Amino acid sequence: MKALIPAAGMGTRFLPATKAQPKEMLLVVDRPAIQYVVEEGLASSADEVVIINSREKKAIEDHFAPAPALEAALRAKGKDAFADAVAHAGSLNVSYVYQDEPLGLGHAIRCAAEKTGDEAFYVLLGDVLVPDNAMLPRMKEISDEHGGASVIAVVPVPDDQVSRFGVIAGAAVSDDVWKVDSLVEKPALEEAPSNLAVFGRYLLSPRVMELLADVKPGVGGEIQLTDALDAVLQEEEMYALVIDPADGFDTGTVESWLETNNVLYQRMRG
Repeated sequence: MKALIPAAGMGTRFLPATKAQPKEMLLVVDRPAIQYVVEEGLASSADEVVIINSREKKAIEDHFAPAPALEAALRAKGKDAFADAVAHAGSLNVSYVYQDEPLGLGHAIRCAAEKTGDEAFYVLLGDVLVPDNAMLPRMKEISDEHGGASVIAVVPVPDDQVSRFGVIAGAAVSDDVWKVDSLVEKPALEEAPSNLAVFGRYLLSPRVMELLADVKPGVGGEIQLTDALDAVLQEEEMYALVIDPADGFDTGTVESWLETNNVLYQRMRG
């Protein structure tokens, strides 16, 4: 299995900080945000992380490249902890494909089709951090229990936020698992089938990748992953893992990025 991380976006919410630096490289406590996501992917059953990158974001690739000269210079100065951190980042099993046009999340994922082949795959949105790395293995368990079905992570949200997200319709099959009947994008509260919003983690069957080849541009002229998920529901079962809001952190806005830094810093201090 491969874990795909879409990272070709422009990061406009963080301008001017992201004018010369990829949003994914912004620091979260002690490492760039994208390193948390890469480490999470490799802590699952994935054997490789594939970053779907923009050719302008060379800093991401530099971060995960070995840097023997820097490592040696640090060790010569007795800064072994820093040298170990540099060596670790450079040793992570990361490869790259490129999204040359900003045509949406579904298009970005489709750019990695040759990497995933006919296998199921994970999608990890880079705005979301899951520091304990426990979510993807649980999603794999659910998929295995249901014949390799696709599994998406969902999180309960307050009523006043339902209209901001895609939410699922379906029914609970256990304390933390729902069987998904449909996905509704940004419904009005009175029309929402649940308060369970799609979170930034997916385990998708190979059929989803096939269907993405035929998805037509939707909202904003972009190829939407949600459209492929709607299509696969006509052919296959899909399940949702209901997570605790404390299990993941959103870094997609300046406010949520700051809050994530504060919470994770306090956790690291114990």
